[in-house]
Amino acid sequence: MAGRAAPPPDATLRAWEREQARLGAGVVEEDTEEWQRDPGFAGLERVGGVDLSYIKGDDSSACASLVVLSYPALEVLYEDCRMVTVSAPYVAGFLAFREVPFLVEAVQRLQQEEPRLRPQVLLVDGNGLLHPRGFGVACHLGVLTDLPCVGVAKNLLQVDGLVRDELHREQIRSLQREGDTFPLTGASGRALGMGVPGDSRAPSQVLLQVPDPGAHPSDSPDLLPPRFLWTPRDQKGRSLHVPCLSGLP
Repeated sequence: MAGRAAPPPDATLRAWEREQARLGAGVVEEDTEEWQRDPGFAGLERVGGVDLSYIKGDDSSACASLVVLSYPALEVLYEDCRMVTVSAPYVAGFLAFREVPFLVEAVQRLQQEEPRLRPQVLLVDGNGLLHPRGFGVACHLGVLTDLPCVGVAKNLLQVDGLVRDELHREQIRSLQREGDTFPLTGASGRALGMGVPGDSRAPSQVLLQVPDPGAHPSDSPDLLPPRFLWTPRDQKGRSLHVPCLSGLP
């Protein structure tokens, strides 16, 4: 059984912080594509999802996956799943430096092998703008690939005054039906995310990156089949609500 990697030295963490700040300048929070502004997402034809899944008991061996589905039919158009060896340790707030290189490689392979299947939006298991420095793994991947990326998280990252208190737990309990949401509004007054319910195969809550408080998480929830959740996205950090594959971790 592989042991955990040693934590990086402080100098490495400071270098990672500087890199996040540099790349963060490329974040775009506005909707830029016509389909993003359409209530029915007319023009959205391909939705992708990425994740690293680790072998139990071994935090250095993982399967890096990229899957592209048609929308709205949800037919699998492309799959890329490869075992990888992860050397960078996990450090809270710096997940991208551990996982993003493998995800970028997967996107590059897709571009080389099937460029016509390049997704119009990519769902990422991790945070986007809801992050201590406003630049989580979804933003990081979006900037490096120039793809709209949605940060989808299962647990609340306590930043900007957001806490797992009784109010937050009550908001979670209020998520009873598809289309139910609640905003994750920080002490700054900025909406950093949205909470939505999962389904029978997903967690009871899913926390989504919502940099734009004027976004529309539930304008037309009846358009979605039961396996879908409303979720925003950020391209290079950009934000929008799009269908989120509930089968993703």
